[in-house]
Amino acid sequence: MRKIVFIFSLIALIINVFACNRTSSTNSKNLSEEEMKEPLLKANKYLLRQEEEDINDFVRRYRWNMEISGTGLRYMIDSSGSGVKVQYGNVVSLIYKVKLLTGEIIYDSEISGLKEFVAGRGGVESGLEEGIKLLRKGDRAKFVLPSHLAFGLLGDSERIPPRTPIIYEIQVIDIK
Repeated sequence: MRKIVFIFSLIALIINVFACNRTSSTNSKNLSEEEMKEPLLKANKYLLRQEEEDINDFVRRYRWNMEISGTGLRYMIDSSGSGVKVQYGNVVSLIYKVKLLTGEIIYDSEISGLKEFVAGRGGVESGLEEGIKLLRKGDRAKFVLPSHLAFGLLGDSERIPPRTPIIYEIQVIDIK
């Protein structure tokens, strides 16, 4: 609830800032670029802290013992395979589930089929790209991607809302 109130306050602030700046330059309410930056930076920092708290609460709730990379990717290898390690340029095939922090399954390989992509060539979330290089054929892992490593400010325009962290539960089936 507090997040929703803050977001509406942020939207009102942004509308006010842009409305004031669209008036004539002689208007005393005209804000400089510097004056606009401060509240927007403050709001962004708040939203990042809130997302971090939400992710930490999720990880604690499920009692996952996760590592955290320098970019903020959380990862945990559930079981180790015995195959070769993923290298950039490999075609990787995964069984996967993508979930929201609510636990709601958004995408699932049982419905959509295996996820196949070339490691290091883009086309998938940057957090998945980062995490996949830690794995071997046969590994099962969980990744928690903060929104900046998932679909960012816009979401995926299908099922994942804007600024939403996602969870990947995966198993590396094949590496070519």
